[in-house]
Amino acid sequence: MSNKIDGSAYASNLRKKLAVDVAIATEQAGKAPGLTVVLVGEDPASQVYVRRKGEQATEVGIISNEHRLPETASQEELLALVEQLNNDPEVHGILVQLPLPKQIDEKTVLTAILPEKDVDGFHPVNVGRLSIGDESLLPCTPHGSVHLIKSALGDNLSGLNAVVVGRSNIVGKPMAALLLQESCTVTIVHSRTKNIEAICAQADILVAAVGRPEMINADWIKPGACVIDVGINRIQRDGKNKLVGDVDYASAFEKAGAITPVPGGVGPMTIAMLLVNTLTAFKRLEKIG
Repeated sequence: MSNKIDGSAYASNLRKKLAVDVAIATEQAGKAPGLTVVLVGEDPASQVYVRRKGEQATEVGIISNEHRLPETASQEELLALVEQLNNDPEVHGILVQLPLPKQIDEKTVLTAILPEKDVDGFHPVNVGRLSIGDESLLPCTPHGSVHLIKSALGDNLSGLNAVVVGRSNIVGKPMAALLLQESCTVTIVHSRTKNIEAICAQADILVAAVGRPEMINADWIKPGACVIDVGINRIQRDGKNKLVGDVDYASAFEKAGAITPVPGGVGPMTIAMLLVNTLTAFKRLEKIG
């Protein structure tokens, strides 16, 4: 039977350690790290997420600011704000909350953020550095997922067979790159993959990041495997809204060796790693230990 990987508890412990590190860095620099989140529009899920980021940043000693633009904001307005934040020495981390309204090109905006302030880890420079194993700001969800994998399997993942379901730029591709850095043997499967179930069933580490509710059931899972469910899907069940992952948790729980729940698994780690990235960016920009 599985051991549930409690992402909420892991993230809480990580924030406690981070608060100590932020305090030390603040004393060294003579000022605190600054994180600015930009929200365009009124998307309810994004507003909740932005509020949590702000609360948790404040909890660890990071100065959190928000800039809110209306749904009708133009791409030029948003780019002008990003440029202003790029040039502000009190801002060490910039995050533009996705998704953006249809009149704004996400790629253009994300590329406009200075790589050294790109605490989401989405800038092409940081993506490139990750791909060659160079020092970079890492994408938060994949980085947090690696922490959870190690919490279940230990720090040495060398030689393990890892399968990533999904090839997105935000999760699938960087997840594969991080697992390669851990010396795993990595396979990415996606909508065009043949025999996808059989490939997944060989994985010691299975990461689901495809955005399809409960697609992966126990038949896809090797007995004793570590299963990381990145999916967050809202469905209707028994007349109620329910949050589920890409994995059928009930069936997978009986077969996996360790598994993340949804909610309470990967999600809390995403915000925790954002705060880690903000501290990392702060130290580099302020040139302190």
